[in-house]
Amino acid sequence: MNVLKIAGITFMEARWRKVAWAIILLGLAFLLVFTVGFYFMWRDMSRVYDIASVRMLEPVNFFVLAGMYGVSFLSVVLALLVSIDTIAGEITSGTIQTLVTKPLRRWEVVIGKWLGLAVMLSLFIVVMCSSLIGIVWTITRYLPPNPLAGILLIALEGLVVLTLSILGGTRLPALANGVVVFMLYGLAFIAGWIEQIGAMLRNEAAVNTGIVVSLLVPSEAMWKRAAYLMQPPFLSNLGLDATPFGAASTPSPLMVGYAALYVVAALAIAVRLFSRRDL
Repeated sequence: MNVLKIAGITFMEARWRKVAWAIILLGLAFLLVFTVGFYFMWRDMSRVYDIASVRMLEPVNFFVLAGMYGVSFLSVVLALLVSIDTIAGEITSGTIQTLVTKPLRRWEVVIGKWLGLAVMLSLFIVVMCSSLIGIVWTITRYLPPNPLAGILLIALEGLVVLTLSILGGTRLPALANGVVVFMLYGLAFIAGWIEQIGAMLRNEAAVNTGIVVSLLVPSEAMWKRAAYLMQPPFLSNLGLDATPFGAASTPSPLMVGYAALYVVAALAIAVRLFSRRDL
């Protein structure tokens, strides 16, 4: 019950932060721009190709994956901005002592704060992704394959970044925590592209480099797995899947399990570090 109470308080606090509202408003603006751009693209393409043509699926699928990638990036930014000072900022200001002096265990504080932010982040991702897919379906009657699996993988990507931020906040000041976590995400992003380009060039060293970095920070690997699942297989057979948002080197289902364990392990380490910190 204590965990749920803290989760509820954290959710309400995050909901009323100006940063969270800014991200939500930008998300709505993103959906609006996507809708306008996609509609005019579809209108012009339908004049050139038959709507039932396989060739039409290439640009449509490209827009879907590009939009989902935009949502993925927004979710990472939201996860980072609402969590970098959740623990670190409260330690610096001394407000954390109003919690730990109550009959609460420290692990309940960490788990409760993580749970509240995780619910908020997951709701944002589900609403944004579902809206984007709904927009595409309304205009084209096209539904990408495995949409639920893709959304869940994007949510897992956000949870990886969120958990790393919670972990860093147990030891680092808020600003340093934000810089470190964002740089780790950037490292995973660059390594993911190195792996994809290496796969297209059949460069084993580049692919292995990307895999090693993915084990350190598995956020980008979750997006690549989602992109692979949401892309029709026959596009690859026809050579129509060579897009910046495709997945030439696809993470295996084992990587998904690893990412889930990664979140659990990082959260457990955060609990341990916070329980031993002198407040």
